[in-house]
Amino acid sequence: MSVQVAAPAVELKELGGPRDKGAAAPSRPAEPGPLPPPGLGVAGAPCPLPAPAGEREAAAAPGAGCGAERPPASGCPGLPAAGLPPGAAKVPQASAMKRSDPHHPQHRLRDGGDGGAGREAMVSPDGTVTEAPRTVKKIQFADQKQEFNKRPTKIGRRSLSRSISQSSTDSYSSEERPKQLSVGFSLPHSAQAHAKGTLSAPKEAMKLWLAHPAASYTDSSDDETSPRDKQQKNSKGSSDFCVKNIKQAEFGRREIEIAEQEMPALMALRKRAQGEKPLAGAKIVGCTHITAQTAVLMETLGALGAQCRWAACNIYSTLNEVAAALAESGFPVFAWKGESEDDFWWCIDRCVNVEGWQPNMILDDGGDLTHWIYKKYPNMFKKIKGIVEESVTGVHRLYQLSKAGKLCVPAMNVNDSVTKQKFDNLYCCRESILDGLKRTTDMMFGGKQVVVCGYGEVGKGCCAALKAMGSIVYVTEIDPICALQACMDGFRLVKLNEVIRQVDIVITCTGNKNVVTREHLDRMKNSCIVCNMGHSNTEIDVASLRTPELTWERVRSQVDHVIWPDGKRIVLLAEGRLLNLSCSTVPTFVLSITATTQALALIELYNAPEGRYKQDVYLLPKKMDEYVASLHLPTFDAHLTELTDEQAKYLGLNKNGPFKPNYYRY
Repeated sequence: MSVQVAAPAVELKELGGPRDKGAAAPSRPAEPGPLPPPGLGVAGAPCPLPAPAGEREAAAAPGAGCGAERPPASGCPGLPAAGLPPGAAKVPQASAMKRSDPHHPQHRLRDGGDGGAGREAMVSPDGTVTEAPRTVKKIQFADQKQEFNKRPTKIGRRSLSRSISQSSTDSYSSEERPKQLSVGFSLPHSAQAHAKGTLSAPKEAMKLWLAHPAASYTDSSDDETSPRDKQQKNSKGSSDFCVKNIKQAEFGRREIEIAEQEMPALMALRKRAQGEKPLAGAKIVGCTHITAQTAVLMETLGALGAQCRWAACNIYSTLNEVAAALAESGFPVFAWKGESEDDFWWCIDRCVNVEGWQPNMILDDGGDLTHWIYKKYPNMFKKIKGIVEESVTGVHRLYQLSKAGKLCVPAMNVNDSVTKQKFDNLYCCRESILDGLKRTTDMMFGGKQVVVCGYGEVGKGCCAALKAMGSIVYVTEIDPICALQACMDGFRLVKLNEVIRQVDIVITCTGNKNVVTREHLDRMKNSCIVCNMGHSNTEIDVASLRTPELTWERVRSQVDHVIWPDGKRIVLLAEGRLLNLSCSTVPTFVLSITATTQALALIELYNAPEGRYKQDVYLLPKKMDEYVASLHLPTFDAHLTELTDEQAKYLGLNKNGPFKPNYYRY
């Protein structure tokens, strides 16, 4: 079953003397300065070639001043000025040094055409045009003797870690952070110039901010303060929420509006059912990833009549600005990115344990919310009508409860619905695995050796994406059917122990525990990347890495180096938690399919007559899966073929579906 889911410093040096970078163009011609002494180039730099005796004498002559011919532009008396013919003096660029006289018979031309963009030409007194040679630039390493095959020392590793950390926008110390404007986003230093009055207009400052890749609208002035220690209120005066910064709501609202454009089914459902209010009276407590797509789902549930309270199912997947936008809209949201374990359970408890409000529906992702209510507030199940679960981990927990006779209410297994398995698990992971790896490691995939543990729908998506990027992909699998699929898709089936020493990336997507053990981690090659595409953080034995002999270094957000005593290190992403939603984003359109399925499952369970569903785990009806798919087809301008009466009779089907039996595997 599938699960849901440093280069050496270089400097450029011009041959023929450094360029004057700091001088501005004077408003009038400057008086020529004294010539450099013999044997020196520009700015007094030693000339690599000695000047001939005749030229040395000419340079030292008393008349070698304003009226005498200037020394060659190269700064070396023994070299001709950029290969110019005698009598053609080269004039410095007006933008860097003194202006040239356009009326002088000896002046420079610039060719801006396609064939010679940026080339310079010199015009001699006789009218002959001579092209000046291009400036040659030479790349020189700061330390030519550096040996790259040696491990960095402990001090070197620390400085490397620091340099990488500072490339992340959320890794500034309090002294290093960019200054904040009151609107709640940080500007690069160039854009901050407008705040000091050095830029002409706010529009120019905004252009600079948008062009700066490290700019962030996250207010980092209070990053060190836990949201639990803040007193925040939205514009309506409500404080029934706990988010990172309520001031980010405007930015979160824009993200939600963008997501709405890619979620046609939910918007259609909102429009069609808003008048009927099929969830009127429903009190839904949710625990899912809080993203812009989840926000569209929550607001759709609200439009259909439901009251919602929400927490995050992953400590890293919350988008703070989206959580702020939901809180501003009146939704009690308790979540922020980077929660501790204690914060995680506190947020869930704040959603459930509230005076005067008790949930009657549960929407869960991973089973943590359901587990908490069973553990702390079992009496609540007397009023709860049903549970909707979307992950393989949560579904596994539900089946365990059902088998033990402890499941008190009906539960809908969204994870194994066709619309979840075949779209979210496959297509979403196929795109987001690359995004997550690229954002966290900046790596190139071509030629890398990757082992993917598990070949369910999530594993299939990951393997297909990496193979298409030129990676060499191995697969581990326990199911012979999935294993055969992997073989016939062109992947080599192996045991993890067989390739663990040679692979560059290890990806888990099984829904199991201890798939990658400490023994595997000890045998991995230096700089091997380890990550998880399953919901739970149990697949990689991260706890075994928290020992005194191993050193942890945080190099950027959700990226840790775990360093062994001999200097070997692995790159652990998101501390073994779900990679794509922790470290990147996911395709909105695919999540529209899952979110619509969740909404319909809630409507079904909430409105089902008593006795239709018993205290067990159910799959969505096939008709509902087909309806969700049909709502997304207009986006592609797709046109379904309709059965004739004769064809429908021949197949024994209703013309309007369902078109496949429940046992059919797509």
